[in-house]
Amino acid sequence: MGRLFIGMNLEAIRRHEKPFEWGVEQAARIGYQFVEPMVHLGRELMSEAGYYHTVSMFDDPLRIRRAVEKFGLRLSGLQAHGPICRPDVHGEYLKMAIRYAAECGAPVVNTDEGIKAPWTTEEEDFVLMRYTLREAANVAEPRGILIGLECHAQYSKTPEGLDRIYNLVRSPSIGINFDTGNAFLAGQDPYSWLEHVVDRLVHLHAKDISVEHAEAERGKVTGTPVGCACGDGVLDWERICDICRRAPRDIVLSVECGSIEQAERSYHHLKQFV
Repeated sequence: MGRLFIGMNLEAIRRHEKPFEWGVEQAARIGYQFVEPMVHLGRELMSEAGYYHTVSMFDDPLRIRRAVEKFGLRLSGLQAHGPICRPDVHGEYLKMAIRYAAECGAPVVNTDEGIKAPWTTEEEDFVLMRYTLREAANVAEPRGILIGLECHAQYSKTPEGLDRIYNLVRSPSIGINFDTGNAFLAGQDPYSWLEHVVDRLVHLHAKDISVEHAEAERGKVTGTPVGCACGDGVLDWERICDICRRAPRDIVLSVECGSIEQAERSYHHLKQFV
């Protein structure tokens, strides 16, 4: 039986136009124990100028480690999403994110199959995904890093589809990063799906969906970048926490919402169940 902790995905500061370190400070102020940063390749204007929360993997990984240690926090994982069915786009990025996670101290790297190339068949996509995941697992296994596969795109929008991706490569490094909001918006029962993957769960994106959002998009999309504050939407967080406690390892509920104000409300709502 695992223990539960509450973390803040740094997507919460995306619309505040502030840098990574500011987000870590806000998470600590609210009371979070963990943060989940996002990493990118190369350099780009907005994060270099301090207007965006992602960290370049050209930076020293100790930048992340020092920031979280300064505020007494820990890392739940790194967001390294991209299309694993496109190894030319995501293969080296994912492997670099795994090496980066090992050095900065993040136990999990989260990803998904992403948006497929328009010219490949489904059969070809699964061959390409197997290639990407095998390469990534070869890097993750000796470093003790877990790869969290998320329900997010065209193939992982159902329990059967996510299982099919998970079963492509047999590796102790590959697990499930369950996204509650994506599962709900895809038209699935998020509770039965979570129960189905709980033995393989390595991380959880705690994403709630507002009533308005649910009415507008449920069954029409496979996911969404961020949700509303946990407790403001349609999901039953006490039930989700009860299921997560059955996981064989400790699980961080990494809150994915759209603002610091929502992150505060999410923390106080989840705290009563964790």
